Amino acid sequence: MAKRIMVVEDNDLNRKLFCDVLTANGFEVEPVADGGMVLDTARKISPDLIIMDIQLGGMSGVDLIEAAKQDMLLRQIPVLAVTAFAAKGDEERIRSAGASGYLAKPVSITPFMTAVRELIGVDA
Repeated sequence: MAKRIMVVEDNDLNRKLFCDVLTANGFEVEPVADGGMVLDTARKISPDLIIMDIQLGGMSGVDLIEAAKQDMLLRQIPVLAVTAFAAKGDEERIRSAGASGYLAKPVSITPFMTAVRELIGVDA
């Protein structure tokens, strides 16, 4: 059975790119554009990995990661944070919130898929 990945990204082009790459690599994908839907959707679908944009319209991906890590149903799900705003100290702050992985945008496909496979526990 294919591993399920939830892609949280409010930019339509980035979300489609992430979803297309993951689908082409054999994963089931659940796209989420609205940060307000993240926790409910994750509880409903129980993904094997959450890919989280940090700069979501109206809310912070860091806050969503912290909320997921405090939720009994979601705390074990690894989170790969992706952000265009990679300033000094951001990676440490995002990992402190509970992210298992971190990538700065623009994201190249090879490092992206390497991070996904490491966090989800599957070989290439």
